[in-house]
Amino acid sequence: MSTDNINLPKAPKDLCFTELDFIQENFNVDTFLQEHKKNSKLETMRDDLGIYLKLLRSAMIDLINRDYIDFVHLSSNLIGLDKAINDLQAPLGQLREEVMQVQQTLDNEISVISANINENKMIKEYKQSLFSLQHICKSLKKLSSILSLNTFLESPAKIDILEQAATEFSQLQFHVSRCKLDIIKDKQKESEQLEQSYMTHLNEFFLACVQEKNSVLLIRCLRIHVMLDKVKDAENLVKKEVVSPLVDSVVSMENLQADSLGLQSIYNRLLNILSVELKQLLDITLHPDRCSVKGFNFLVNSFWIDVEEKIEQHIKCIFAPGDPVLFHSRYVATLEFLEKLEVECVTSDSLVALKGNAQYKDFLRKWSLPVYFQIRFQEIASTVETVLSESISPASVKGTLEILTQNEFSLHATRIVWESLQRIWANDVYLYQLFHRFWKFSLQICARYQTWSLAALKEVWPIENEVETLSKAKDSTKLNFLICLYKDLEKLIKILPSLLDIVQSQLKQHTPTVLKLLEDSLNEATKNLETVLSKVTEQIVFELLKHCVTHLKQVSDIPRLFRRTKRDVPTKPCAYVKNALTFLINFHADYKRLIPDNVNYWLELTLSSLTEYYLASVTDVLTSVQKTEESLRRLKKIRDKSMGSLSSESQGISDDEKIRIQLQVDVRAYTNMITDIEIVTANVRHVEELLHAVETAIKR
Repeated sequence: MSTDNINLPKAPKDLCFTELDFIQENFNVDTFLQEHKKNSKLETMRDDLGIYLKLLRSAMIDLINRDYIDFVHLSSNLIGLDKAINDLQAPLGQLREEVMQVQQTLDNEISVISANINENKMIKEYKQSLFSLQHICKSLKKLSSILSLNTFLESPAKIDILEQAATEFSQLQFHVSRCKLDIIKDKQKESEQLEQSYMTHLNEFFLACVQEKNSVLLIRCLRIHVMLDKVKDAENLVKKEVVSPLVDSVVSMENLQADSLGLQSIYNRLLNILSVELKQLLDITLHPDRCSVKGFNFLVNSFWIDVEEKIEQHIKCIFAPGDPVLFHSRYVATLEFLEKLEVECVTSDSLVALKGNAQYKDFLRKWSLPVYFQIRFQEIASTVETVLSESISPASVKGTLEILTQNEFSLHATRIVWESLQRIWANDVYLYQLFHRFWKFSLQICARYQTWSLAALKEVWPIENEVETLSKAKDSTKLNFLICLYKDLEKLIKILPSLLDIVQSQLKQHTPTVLKLLEDSLNEATKNLETVLSKVTEQIVFELLKHCVTHLKQVSDIPRLFRRTKRDVPTKPCAYVKNALTFLINFHADYKRLIPDNVNYWLELTLSSLTEYYLASVTDVLTSVQKTEESLRRLKKIRDKSMGSLSSESQGISDDEKIRIQLQVDVRAYTNMITDIEIVTANVRHVEELLHAVETAIKR
């Protein structure tokens, strides 16, 4: 019972329980005692239960008093009910007996009628069987008389005789199917013998018509086969007597190996059989404009099935993918052959029949395309991996610096990667059925080249002789490699869209969705390669910078040159300025004419970092000079005061001023040398700060 229908009297608040505890679905006495024993004693619980029991009894009495009239009426309404029920039993029992008698009578009548109907049906079938037996005897007699004429096939009216016999055979088959007598078994044997004899004559005549290419008689023969439901027999006859001998002479291992075209030559000869020997049959049965007889498919059931069987028996080796070049040529030739067969299927129904043929599907599955792809994958990927696995060395750069201005790649690795990408989509490698695999392979090669480029940046090179590399920047093998890598990446990124054009030309169906997916995936690969350019730039700047920074350390030696040396006021820059920029000047001279934009960009980044380091060194020297100057000034004041003499102005230019002047001369020479290599100083960070630092120091 639902708790919503139970209205218990409300328990007083001072009790240790509530009225809702008793109407829970999972109410249990033991659980109830365990829960409330924690909060109150058993004596208290007993007293509370007694109080609530009194409330329940009071509520029950109130309920009885309120509904007393209904209880009395209910009991009074049930008086005499047993007698009324007993009075109804007798008439209901009598009515039941009468209904059962009527039902029995009806069942008996139905049985009699059914027996009469079955008897009439059997009589009708017997009469029908006798009637059919009569026609069977007449047809057998007539057919025997027709087929007993041994010379009827030489008669000009032989096709008429065959058609007349075919009509009799149709009637004979119809009546045989309707005759239910046991005697029909003997008649069936006689009928089968006559049919066998008739089919022999019909098939001989049919083959003669095929050889003579007599369209009129051929059409009439085919119609006889349709009338007798012998379509499959006609197709098998053509396959066995016409197609099979010709195919046997064409499909053989000798022809496969002897001819230079190999399988292509075999397919051409097979198509010649189709276009010459079977052309008339195909025109009569398949061609929509010249179709005279429907229901036949000699292309599939006579020609294709026999060709597939002979290929499987005699030249099964064509399916072997061990030689990928030979496999590719044979598979392409096979696809062309099948496409030409599909063209011969001039109606949609015949095309569906060809593609739906079980042997057609099995034939395509025998070509191990996944194995072919794996062989090609190993062949191309191993070439790429071999090159990319080699250690980076000067030999990695091919040709002279002039290649930087050409479309050729400077690095052997990049050239192999691009050639491999082109190789994948070459006509002698690519297969349309493996398009998705080859496209994924192309993206994998791009990703592998990206990984190799990043790894090449981290590779440790032999320490170069600094004196030798100062002569010409191009003698720095690592720097030269990095520049070639950067330009190769640029060229590869620029040329990758042409790969997409090649890929799209290999597609048979240019759907917008497929084209968009190809473009997006290639763009992603291109963006990944573009991220490497910034990494290469960082390494180029680092290589340039490391040849310059070491010379700027000599800035800290300038104070030692002028302290207590009584040198003249400096007018020429120190040697370190020229030495610091010599490598950049040589780099500019070697590469500016080849890649001017890249050289300017790299030099601006390098000079910005170099100037920042120079500024820090100059600032340190100026700060040190200022502190030294102030310390000397304080010491002199203390000395003069102790000797009681007045301080006098120092005559001439002090050593500290000479140091500042030297720094000013060096910085100006530094900025002039930047201008000499055609770099705008405004594009070099910290140059203005550097000039401002030395100029401000002079004015103090």
